[in-house]
Amino acid sequence: MLVLVAPGQGAQTPGFLTDWLALPGAADRVAAWSDAIGLDLAHFGTKADADEIRDTSVAQPLLVAAGILSAAALGDIPGFTPGAVAGHSVGEITAAVFAGVLDDTAALSLVRRRGLAMAEAAAVTETGMSALLGGDPEVSVAHLERLGLTPANVNGAGQIVAAGTMEQLAALNEDKPEGVRKVVPLKVAGAFHTRHMAPAVDKLAEAAKALTPADPKVTYVSNKDGRSVASGTEVLDRLVGQVANPVRWDLCMETFKELGVTAIIEVCPGGTLTGLAKRALPGVKTLALKTPDDLDAARELVAEHTQA
Repeated sequence: MLVLVAPGQGAQTPGFLTDWLALPGAADRVAAWSDAIGLDLAHFGTKADADEIRDTSVAQPLLVAAGILSAAALGDIPGFTPGAVAGHSVGEITAAVFAGVLDDTAALSLVRRRGLAMAEAAAVTETGMSALLGGDPEVSVAHLERLGLTPANVNGAGQIVAAGTMEQLAALNEDKPEGVRKVVPLKVAGAFHTRHMAPAVDKLAEAAKALTPADPKVTYVSNKDGRSVASGTEVLDRLVGQVANPVRWDLCMETFKELGVTAIIEVCPGGTLTGLAKRALPGVKTLALKTPDDLDAARELVAEHTQA
């Protein structure tokens, strides 16, 4: 059984969309999306520097566009249908497209509103996020709470992401939880999935009212609690509430185990989620789509893990 997953904010790097735009029809598709949401995705995905694509209102639509585009390149594989889909943070919107809950235009419209609303919420107080590498999760979570920080991403494989004010994150650098090897600042512009994002929830809920979600056509695993969600309406509700609530990717990977997953493909810009899977899901084959050069290996993996 093969799972298709989509990464969240922080996975973007300058120029990562360049090679994908050379695929047949890709440039025209991205241009249409850009017109629809009022953002030049091709420019930001090919020419913008790291600071420009760190902007929440840019990074989020760019990641969803890249995920849809790279997944579409898998669509020419005969009989390819993933056994399940999931996404980390904003990647859940990408996964909603994979599952047929939202179409491309609806997803990009929603993520554009999401990015703008979260950027506005982040501007109220200077906040950020840092990854904790190593340590015991229970010990780390208790330590973060004592510092006033939120365990915003519980990613499994020994990784927790803390979120809060820059002062709180500075205190964390000086006072790491027992067993934590390293604290790594992330390339994001706010304390996502915390109370600091509460103002964005209402705005996203308003945007969601204009959408008509369909029920998932494949198993959709939600990172709210790792549960499979069968209702399109519930998927959309979870996408809205997720903005101010922690991501439980550890529980998603537990569900993958229960489903009997044997392979994972992470869409562009892949690497983060496959890295976690290598540590948390031994024996499961993984592939990260970074450039179109990875598509041949993806086709081989699909053939091997989606046979009847």
